[in-house]
Amino acid sequence: MRRAVREWLGAYASAGVVAVGLSGGADSLALTAAAAAEADAVDALVVDHRLQDGSEVVAAGAAAAAMRLGCRSARVLTIEVGGEGGPEAAARRARYAALDQARDGLPVLLGHTLDDQAETVLLGLGRGSGARSIRGMAEFDEPWGRPLLGVRRATTRQLCADLGVDPHEDPHNSSPEFTRVRLRTEVLPLLEDVLGGGVAPALARTAAHLREDGEVLDALAEKLLDRARDAGGLRVETLATAAPALRRRALRAWLLERGAKSLTDSNLRAVEALVTQWRGQGGVAVGGSLNGTRLVAAREHGRLILGSDRTGPARGRHH
Repeated sequence: MRRAVREWLGAYASAGVVAVGLSGGADSLALTAAAAAEADAVDALVVDHRLQDGSEVVAAGAAAAAMRLGCRSARVLTIEVGGEGGPEAAARRARYAALDQARDGLPVLLGHTLDDQAETVLLGLGRGSGARSIRGMAEFDEPWGRPLLGVRRATTRQLCADLGVDPHEDPHNSSPEFTRVRLRTEVLPLLEDVLGGGVAPALARTAAHLREDGEVLDALAEKLLDRARDAGGLRVETLATAAPALRRRALRAWLLERGAKSLTDSNLRAVEALVTQWRGQGGVAVGGSLNGTRLVAAREHGRLILGSDRTGPARGRHH
């Protein structure tokens, strides 16, 4: 655990001062202990979602444990969780927003383990959204740091036991109504049995390989996007002659930078069809808004442009 944190600090946080997102569970408690031993200073940020009775007691206990483990400070962040997108997604959004607001410019270490990475890859495979969805979580996606992606969940529990720290067992982590819980308790054990073990590390290695490949493709796609830019739009001819993997990445980056939200594979391919399968079709609505109206991508005079549904690109024009 200490080696994993030490290597992460050496790669991404030369100043040696970090925050840690602490839930009170085994993974985040073990991470807090290792960070306190290796970093120059650690500020623990404990999020109280207020979704269960007694959550304030759990949060206070986690903050106290952080101070005993050697943190410089420990703060409890009490948040409100909405309902949009389901309970898991809503809690995640509220948690990350609270941590981002409270981190005071520091990177925030999160307790995601190799096992979490394997579950993320399986979820991505199930969605079928391409390599981006199965390359898992990054070691550092500013400001979020994940030093434990090479550490098994069993190791974090063992460290807590060795230190005499009693982690909180969140009942949500064993509730079968959550997809990730069923992956953890049903799917991965079955795969381990059928394939003879080693599945979680293999899935994590797959994520690492895809992330390395993806970084190269993203860099090439950025160059393509720069070549295709034309007065706020994109030149269709430049995109049409590019490799599909680079073209879709360039289109995705352009749409996101212009305000598109929650892009799906079908959204992206419909926009790509404006380049590669032009039949005079109208614009494609993408998630997001401009001045309160939907964003629409369309082809006009040999360019892709993005505007609002009300005032945006004209339908059916082509060149």
